[in-house]
Amino acid sequence: MKYSIKHLFHIDAPKEKVFEAISTIEGLSNWWTTQTKGGDGLNDTIQFNFGSSIGPEMKIVDLKPFEELIWECTASQHRWKRHTFIFSLDENEGKTQVRFSHNGWTEQDDFYAICSFAWGRYLESLRQYCQTGKGAAFGSLEYR
Repeated sequence: MKYSIKHLFHIDAPKEKVFEAISTIEGLSNWWTTQTKGGDGLNDTIQFNFGSSIGPEMKIVDLKPFEELIWECTASQHRWKRHTFIFSLDENEGKTQVRFSHNGWTEQDDFYAICSFAWGRYLESLRQYCQTGKGAAFGSLEYR
């Protein structure tokens, strides 16, 4: 059986702004980790690092501007290889509704719980970045 981490929340910002935050290196650097590098086009790869820890490498496998972004993890030290990450955007009462899922888990163990909690924290950072211009990306002053 496969499990997913799922989050559904709203951001008081236009879909275009939210999509830019999840789909560009600059945007990602402002809410997930400041150590983000790579390309941001279809089939490009993005490397996310966290301090001295090498983080996941994601391939952009689907990109529908202002609607959906899908990554597949191609390298990870933390059992994420071949997991998929989906960001779907809709407008809802003047806000952007974000549906996020991290798919591919084979068990709901402690690491699954840690990642679920961490995703919640970073998705709140995404919301703050889109609404105020300041996220709390790993490595930023706001992260503390």
